[in-house]
Formats: sequence, structure tokens, C-alpha cells
Amino acid sequence: MGGRISSLVFQPPSKPSHINSTKYIVLPTSKGNMIPAFYFDRSAHLTVLVSHGNAEDLGMIYDQFFDFSRQLNVNVMAFEYSGYGKATGSPSEANCYADIDAAFKYLIETKKVVPSRLILFGRSIGSGPTCYLAERLSEGGTPVGGVILQSPVLSIFRVVFPNLRHTWWGDIFPNVDRMKRIESPVFVMHGTRDEIIPLGHGQELFLATPVKWRARPLWVEGGGHNDLEGLLRHEGTYFSCVLEFFREWCFTERGVY
Repeated sequence: MGGRISSLVFQPPSKPSHINSTKYIVLPTSKGNMIPAFYFDRSAHLTVLVSHGNAEDLGMIYDQFFDFSRQLNVNVMAFEYSGYGKATGSPSEANCYADIDAAFKYLIETKKVVPSRLILFGRSIGSGPTCYLAERLSEGGTPVGGVILQSPVLSIFRVVFPNLRHTWWGDIFPNVDRMKRIESPVFVMHGTRDEIIPLGHGQELFLATPVKWRARPLWVEGGGHNDLEGLLRHEGTYFSCVLEFFREWCFTERGVY
């Protein structure tokens, strides 16, 4: 049952995109898989850990997040999901959690990143591992400095059954249940015409976030699921919106921008 669901949910590109091996590191996970990752080091105050969307891999987002790092002057790390791109193993919810744990361990142990200076960025299905890690660290007393959710899901079953009010057994990425336990500022952005994950997912995740941690959300008028960056960059507002979140929420008593 779980395997069949995973095969429907996770859609890695049919052909891995090219990876220049000199630009990537390879990380072992607790599940025994080896996953590539990249890290842009700008000796910046903040580090952003990216969980990418479905149907893409590291090679497809490399240039985008290099520019993200340059424009916002932040360090950026992105990791691959097991079974995607050049990573070993097969994609599953449990493997995604092990994948982000491996990336987090690398940042803490090798790059000496402090959790309070770490921003978790999850796009689409990447909201799952992002919310998982944000909740885990909050419950452990070391919450991250911020969470950005772009076109996120309430849970996978709720994409198929939009009127589902309670999480069913076997559901994947139950983000809505995690939000109340996340003790970090949360910034949600979602397109009003998202054809894959409807706007209501982003809106309900915003409302599920404790009031004290709710950053002003961004509902992108006319935005779909895969074009938010393009629309906002055309308007010149993509980086300014993210920077506003950083300045308002992530550089208070935890640091100075």
C-alpha cells in the first residue's frame, strides 16, 4: 500500500539532469542512501536549506538558487531526495525525512551553522520535509530562524480529497498537523490559480500557524504552481518579499542583518 502511494506521489524526472561532480558533495543518510547536495558559501549571517519541488532535481534548480544566494546574500544548501537525480535509493516519505536530516547534520557539524540562523525553504512537496524538520527542532528546543513555504500542501491526501478534515492513517506529509508545534516565523506564498495544489492549502497552513509566528503571507494574483518565481521576478518583487521576511522576522534578537 505504502509503496503504491509513494509511486504515485513522487515523480522524479525520467532522466537525471547533468551534475558537474566538482560542484556537489555527497551525503550518507540514516537509511543507507547516498544523496548529492550543493552549498553556496557567502560567509553570510543566514543559511537557507532548500527542499525542492516534485518532478525536478538538483541540476534543474542549481542556477536558480545560485542567483537566490547572490541576490539575497545568504548561504544556500540544497539536497537531493533519495531516488531523484543521482541519489541512490527510492523516494518515500521516510527517505525524504532522512535526506533532510542528513543535510541538516552536514550544516551543523561541518559548516557550524547555528539553528537560529538557519532558514528552511520548502517548495511544493518540499514543504513536507521542511515542516518535519522545523517541528523536530522546535520540539527539541533548537528552533530554526525561519520557515518559507512556497506552494505547500496541507497533506498529500488533502490534495485528492479537499474536504478532508482529519488526517487519515497512511497520509503523507501531514504538514497541517505539524504547524502548531513549529516555533519559528513562517512565511507562506501561494498562487491564486495554482492548478496542482490549490490556494486553500497555503491559506489553511497560514491559519494553522500560531499567531505569534505568522509572517504576512503572499498570495500571488494569477500565479500557478510552477510560475511564482517568474511572475514575481518580472514584477521585481520576488527577492524583495523574501528579504522583507528576513529583515522583519529573522534578524531580531537572533542576529543583525
